[in-house]
Amino acid sequence: MCGIVGYVGERNSLDVLMGGLRRLEYRGYDSAGVAVVGDEGDLEFAKRAGKLQVLADELERHPVHRGGTGIGHTRWATHGGPTDRNAHPHLGDEGRLALIHNGIIENFSELKEELLSRGATFESETDTEVAAVLLGERYRETGDLREAFRLTVARLEGAFTLLAVHRDEPGLVVGARRNSPLVIGLGDGENFLGSDVAAFVEFTKRAVAIGQDQIVAITADGVTVTDFDGAVVEVEPFDVAWDASAAEKGGWSSFMRKEVSEQPEAVANTIRGRVVDGVVSIPELDGFGDDELRDIRRITVIACGTAAYAGMVAKYAIEQWARVPVEVELSHEFRYRDPVIDAHTLVVSISQSGETMDTLMAVKYAREQGARTISVCNTQGATIPRESDAVVYTHAGPEVAVASTKAFVAQITALYLFGLHLARVRGTLAEGELAEHLAELQAIPEKIETVLEQGDRVGELAHWMSDTRSVLFLGRHVGYPIAMEGALKLKELAYIHAEGFAAGELKHGPIALIEPGQPVFVVVPSPRGSANLHPKVVSNIQEIRARGARVIAIAEAGDAAVLPFADEVIRIPLAAPLFEPLLAVVPLQIFAMELSQAKGLDVDQPRNLAKSVTVE
Repeated sequence: MCGIVGYVGERNSLDVLMGGLRRLEYRGYDSAGVAVVGDEGDLEFAKRAGKLQVLADELERHPVHRGGTGIGHTRWATHGGPTDRNAHPHLGDEGRLALIHNGIIENFSELKEELLSRGATFESETDTEVAAVLLGERYRETGDLREAFRLTVARLEGAFTLLAVHRDEPGLVVGARRNSPLVIGLGDGENFLGSDVAAFVEFTKRAVAIGQDQIVAITADGVTVTDFDGAVVEVEPFDVAWDASAAEKGGWSSFMRKEVSEQPEAVANTIRGRVVDGVVSIPELDGFGDDELRDIRRITVIACGTAAYAGMVAKYAIEQWARVPVEVELSHEFRYRDPVIDAHTLVVSISQSGETMDTLMAVKYAREQGARTISVCNTQGATIPRESDAVVYTHAGPEVAVASTKAFVAQITALYLFGLHLARVRGTLAEGELAEHLAELQAIPEKIETVLEQGDRVGELAHWMSDTRSVLFLGRHVGYPIAMEGALKLKELAYIHAEGFAAGELKHGPIALIEPGQPVFVVVPSPRGSANLHPKVVSNIQEIRARGARVIAIAEAGDAAVLPFADEVIRIPLAAPLFEPLLAVVPLQIFAMELSQAKGLDVDQPRNLAKSVTVE
């Protein structure tokens, strides 16, 4: 959740820190702070509640000294409200030491009582300050920041990424991680730390992901990684596949608007290189032999939020193509209900960031129970892929807006590729059928472009409805998870009541919500490929229209049956039924974005939300 940056080198660290925090601002939004070890050997810090610009204004009024060593932080509040006092960094060793933190230290209360008994005082309500004060104690005992840091993290329980500096050791930043992300950026005469590669990609594209329960020390000339016991750990660098400009708005009014426009490219890039001579080829799955895939008796998809809806869409396709039963579980419920899984179960996790704590813990649990695991992820070097047996990366590029758009369509695309690969291996689809489905998938980017061309019309509709207090969404088959995703986007961005229902459930309760003027989006299935469903959904439209609902239908081009019953019809291009979700979701994303902006809200950073949920 929080954004973290560390730097050692010849540059003015404040410039590096503030630039990195701007690219990480989406990870936390309620306060920000920096600490710099100056060239004169002093330690200065600044921290303010509010957006990053509040901190920037403070630094403009009260500049800190130039220094080549520093740490920076944007906060998403967990312990203690979003105030100046609770903002990071927190100090230890009588102000000589500064520490920043992402995560939750679960045993902070007992540690705080222990420190209070020894005469320590605290300025904030946070668990982070407990770690800072404890680190200060250990430093006074050892006089060595690295050793003091190792002794401190050994006392902490929970999920955390920590970075610290001390004024008596300029040119050194130490960091540690447990169940929370931390990445090294390898430079020339400088090195970086970040909760995300976006923190330093402006300066270097060479990176190293820190493993679980590891400590890193960076200087201008080198990087050392050890485990919590102090043993040196060998690390393997990787190259970041995108540059800094990909994480900038590039002239767009918001990151979300930019990312919605990038969806054709996100789908195309996820497909690229994975179709060879008309056959799906996913090199990342080479570790899974064909016999092993044939031996799968059940697939369990685990994810949260938007990613779970991508899994629900894929369930329909994988079951139809590969003839394997698929269930979709919310990660935070999965391991607490003692699920029945074994060596014949394949657990597929989905996470844009690869750091979603609930999903990470579910993956670990699945492996402990003997299941094989595959992750679908958009972030190189993330924890969930490293904890899984294999990973299918999506290639959506950095997604900065909190509400996911291009990552969602890329996740569906990656899962569809996996489903077709599985169908080929298991022999459940003929060559001609495989080729037909691949052709449909490869045509999706151009069709999304066509949907995007209707953005102005969807925007007008949203502005007309700017005072709407509640919106309902209906869908059947693959349209059902799209209805739920449309509702989620509206909740996230416009802060209004929204619910997605399976259309067949209408008469089982939800129809009681219909009153005159109630807006209802209906995802209408194709009359061509799902003729048995199309008339049923048209009947649903008639039922709610008869009760005064205002119906906005998402229907394919040429579907005339909905015209007499819908107040508005938004057209999507013709596509096979299983591929329609990749098109139908786009106008729902645009509607939520436009309604949010019509209400004067922050479309990129909705209240109370963070991009990656890295605590349970």
